[in-house]
Amino acid sequence: MTRSYNIVSIPGDGIGPETNGAAVRVLEAVAQKYGFEPRITEYKAGGCAIDAFGVPLPGETLQAAQDSDAVLLGAVGGPRWDMIEAERRPEQAILGLRQGMHLYANLRPATLYKELGDVSPLKNPGKIDLLIVRELTGGIYFGKQGSYKSSEKLFDGTRKGIVAFDTESYSEAEITRILRRGFEFARIRNKKLTLVDKANVLNTSRLWRQLAKEIAGEYSDVELEFLYVDNCSMQLVARPATFDVIVTSNMFGDILSDLAGQITGSVGLLPSASMGNPGMPGLFEPIHGSAPDIAGQNKANPIASILSVGLMLKLHLGENDAADSISEAVRKTLEQGARTPDIAIHGDEEDKRDITLVNTTEMTDKIIANLE
Repeated sequence: MTRSYNIVSIPGDGIGPETNGAAVRVLEAVAQKYGFEPRITEYKAGGCAIDAFGVPLPGETLQAAQDSDAVLLGAVGGPRWDMIEAERRPEQAILGLRQGMHLYANLRPATLYKELGDVSPLKNPGKIDLLIVRELTGGIYFGKQGSYKSSEKLFDGTRKGIVAFDTESYSEAEITRILRRGFEFARIRNKKLTLVDKANVLNTSRLWRQLAKEIAGEYSDVELEFLYVDNCSMQLVARPATFDVIVTSNMFGDILSDLAGQITGSVGLLPSASMGNPGMPGLFEPIHGSAPDIAGQNKANPIASILSVGLMLKLHLGENDAADSISEAVRKTLEQGARTPDIAIHGDEEDKRDITLVNTTEMTDKIIANLE
């Protein structure tokens, strides 16, 4: 019997339909080679859903995602929806999917391909191969927020006026489950885990450290390192090759993964996986945004979305050979010199002699051709 999987595709906004469409093409091609069937249905979320239905996450989209085996998401948002009230902005679709699908672990690998060493902004980056494990459903993004008008004054007598607030909170259970994910991934990689926090200032971070120290005894084979988030930002630039697995809070992980994307050449290369408990559907998406400035121009780099398919196949569906085929096809395509604009060399003409500038469709075609 042919293995089949119910996959929900949410193209989203901006370049989302272009990169998500590329990912779907690769999924269909690799499925044919490896003998399984992806049953793909498409739904709206984000700005396009606001335009069509008045809400960023229609009920039918969330229900389909909850009933699926996995979700492939493009990107959501754009300046045309910036003036909408906060609770109806396109980004609420992502938060709603994460909450509704009970996803709490966001996995963001960052790898510097040797073929792209000259694209990294770092002079001597070394071998970069790290994984950011980001807590996804707690912290400041989901805490109590609001605003009020204050009659209080600053020290110089100026009235405060409107005061806005966002509250960070974390429970022991939320922290413990993501820490264990971090330790488990470190155990099967290079056995080093870095907890990134701000424990010198934040009470929530002090709880993260306390629990990490308690859990570390169960993982004596894993080296545990602590770094403040500001220091980690510097160390990711100064010594990126020394990192293995980073585990951190929702907001810190959001920020650091973009930094990791830049030092490896482009956020257009970085996939991500959002997962919950075993047996629950997962959400797979590139970490880049909707890039409205290049939307519809066939310029977007599809590699992050394509590699997100690889994560879905390896981490979630157990199609390891197909996942490895995608990874190798991407590497081979880069080795052959194909480059979208974001990863093209900006040096002299001699540097560019073996490089072929391609668009989204052409990059996807080349990766499919290299599937084995």
